[in-house]
Amino acid sequence: MNKLIYLDHNATTPVDKRVLEAMLPYFSEKYGNPSSIYRLAKECDFAKERARKKVADLINASPTEIYFTGSGTESDNLAIKGVCFANRTKGNHIITSKIEHHAVLNTCKWLEKQGFLISYIGVDKYGIIDLEELESAITAKTILISIMHANNEVGTIEPVEKIAKVAGERGIYFHTDAVQTAGKIPIDVKNMGVDLLSISAHKLYGPKGVGALFIKKGTKIDSLLHGGHHERNKRAGTENIPGIVGLGAACELASEEIKESKNIKALRDKLEKGLLEIIDDIKINGHPEKRLDGTLNLCVKYVEGESMLIHLDYKDIAASSGSACTSGSLEPSHVLTAMGISPEVAHGSLRFSLGKKNTEEQVDRVIKILPPIVDKLREMSPLYPKE
Repeated sequence: MNKLIYLDHNATTPVDKRVLEAMLPYFSEKYGNPSSIYRLAKECDFAKERARKKVADLINASPTEIYFTGSGTESDNLAIKGVCFANRTKGNHIITSKIEHHAVLNTCKWLEKQGFLISYIGVDKYGIIDLEELESAITAKTILISIMHANNEVGTIEPVEKIAKVAGERGIYFHTDAVQTAGKIPIDVKNMGVDLLSISAHKLYGPKGVGALFIKKGTKIDSLLHGGHHERNKRAGTENIPGIVGLGAACELASEEIKESKNIKALRDKLEKGLLEIIDDIKINGHPEKRLDGTLNLCVKYVEGESMLIHLDYKDIAASSGSACTSGSLEPSHVLTAMGISPEVAHGSLRFSLGKKNTEEQVDRVIKILPPIVDKLREMSPLYPKE
């Protein structure tokens, strides 16, 4: 059996050993409840605040603007629902895009049932939102714009600074889901001009089950969970100290290692070039330049993405066919169809997302293994034109 080639880092990342080492004491020796007043508890409280500063430093925020959550999904929910309910007297209109993660889209769909109006903005063939359509959608009742920093499926990076400027000039709150970008590309919330920004630990070599939300000072927002006075009354519930320590450690490492993404880009480009040279009738999705360095999304015509994934798995290669959160769906990717790709072609999508442990030898192996898989599946496909 070959060693696993893991190419699904947009779905989740392995916990860095240094992150795990930082977390371990807080599962056993340092187990206090940070809300208590004795020394054991205070050690945990201090660890929580050290982690808060590390998260803040990664995105150039103040530690008092960082709130810990249980996931990126919870951060998105808190940002969107919290702002909407806190500002309902000002309006009931939200603007988002058609290619958002379902943590945003399904939250907006739920809000529609609560009487809010949602505008879903389209994107171009590269997945970049239409700024003119966004501006045209704004009304006197618009209270929130939520557009992701970069797309989880195709890696396209959105013009968040321009969106923030549009929102700011009109007094509208702007939230961005930065789950896929935190730790991969530089983030400066002050320069970006965002009011709220979501982060998830397990996307940047931290543990699952912990996230963070940046809330700019002065932002009017309601809490979702009610109970104690945790997280300055924004998120009730005893804090997950091991997870928070892990998130802090992961952010600290990301701050130091973010320049290494250029190595990841070189591997991604080699994989893209190699597959394009060997396999015909494939389409690269996402912007050719404004794209996350480690993301390669492609459509292989006349073949089902799921079939390719199963065959790759037999060869110990882990990839995906879009978002991990929708892997059980029979529907084609909502991201690809929004970009104008037909459902038939979208069903043949593959996403390779590379990380810091991937090697050139692994890329060479994928370039060698995938083409015969495609040939085999196309031979069985009734759609593939036989000569």
